[in-house]
Amino acid sequence: MSGVFEFVAESRVGSGKGAARSARRQGAVPAVIYGGHKEPQMLLLNHNEVIKHLDHEAVYSHVLDVTVDGRTEKAILKAVQRNPARFQILHLDFLRVEMGELLRVHVPLHFVNEASSVGGKKSGVAMHAMVDIEVSCLPNNLPDFIEVDLSGLDIGETLHLSEIKLPEGLEIIALAQGEDHDLPVVSMIASKGAKEDS
Repeated sequence: MSGVFEFVAESRVGSGKGAARSARRQGAVPAVIYGGHKEPQMLLLNHNEVIKHLDHEAVYSHVLDVTVDGRTEKAILKAVQRNPARFQILHLDFLRVEMGELLRVHVPLHFVNEASSVGGKKSGVAMHAMVDIEVSCLPNNLPDFIEVDLSGLDIGETLHLSEIKLPEGLEIIALAQGEDHDLPVVSMIASKGAKEDS
């Protein structure tokens, strides 16, 4: 699994659409790494290797090793541009990570205990309003995912951002903006034939 978190790249000299198209024709993915108090650097990565990495959910919320011309830097994957018509990655953006500085990252949510929840036992169905949340944390505290326990959720009830149990060292960005941003995450609704206890 550790190989999933290393992207091997080489420096890219040409910039612009023409150079990017040419790189793609040769089976490469143009990319850029920026931030970390350094100049942005243009990169090229092997398309097949990139596809393999992106198959793993954790790669989107993990501190990665980006090895450029033999030198490794810590980074997170900030953006992926895909061709909507073909199975092709068009561009990647990496953001350099300083281990002592806070990151803002979208972390996937894993919902557990839906079937055995109070509402699930009444044939209720969980409707997800979110599949990930943006958090602030130090790189060492960045989790692969955040678990959301639905066991206490009944039909007609909604779980909000403020009710998510966070791992230590994480803060939800939206909640720092005030109570109005305590958005719904998941609701338990009645399915056809589900009965609410009166």
